[in-house]
Amino acid sequence: MHLEILNSSKESLDYEFHGDPTDTSLLVIIGHGLTGNKDRPWAIALANALEKAGINALRFSFSGNGKSDGKFENSTISKGMKDLKAIVDSAEEEGYHRICYAGHSMGAATGVLAAVKDERIELLISLSPMVHTKQFVEREFASLTPGEDCMWEDPKCPLSKAFVDDLNKIGNILSKTEKIEIPWLIVHGDADDVVPVDEGRELYRSAYEPKELSILPGVDHVYSGEGEALMIDAVVAWLKEHHS
Repeated sequence: MHLEILNSSKESLDYEFHGDPTDTSLLVIIGHGLTGNKDRPWAIALANALEKAGINALRFSFSGNGKSDGKFENSTISKGMKDLKAIVDSAEEEGYHRICYAGHSMGAATGVLAAVKDERIELLISLSPMVHTKQFVEREFASLTPGEDCMWEDPKCPLSKAFVDDLNKIGNILSKTEKIEIPWLIVHGDADDVVPVDEGRELYRSAYEPKELSILPGVDHVYSGEGEALMIDAVVAWLKEHHS
């Protein structure tokens, strides 16, 4: 794909395509988590592994993140859903017959809510999924003041009222899972200190079949070290089963 992809706010979304542009059988769209971008090591490694396995992949940065247009302060799950729709729209224009979305952390929550509304997403992968969005805000940023403080003391990531309000309004994504009936893989490390592994287990219990849960022992939130290979093995094996 070589298109310029614009979201509904006419902001350009930075992306990288991996694979054979003549093969439109399946595209795996990879979305990052909070304060991340398309160039996170795990995302690059996953996209490269998918390409090697003969599966096309596209990793992108949500608006306001990485090299995508927009302001970080406006980055929310709700806006991220519009960004993802723009990516799927472009994939459809390019003739892709099947879309899989693989989202990480907050990007995983975005994917769950997007899959409820967009039937073009036929396969769903949730990596270290953020499930309880309101609890996440309370756990990580309760002592901070929106509009004044920054997430994890990073000046590039100001905590905005829009972000806090959006995650509080969503509350959690469990009530939406009953509307998802597509094949779904949930991957979570049991050493995750950002999103507890119990959230991945809870999401799995609430999901309908066909579903699969892969708990990775000793693996952290961003799949550091050996965790990267374990995550990739789980994703590639699952996709090979559903790639037809």
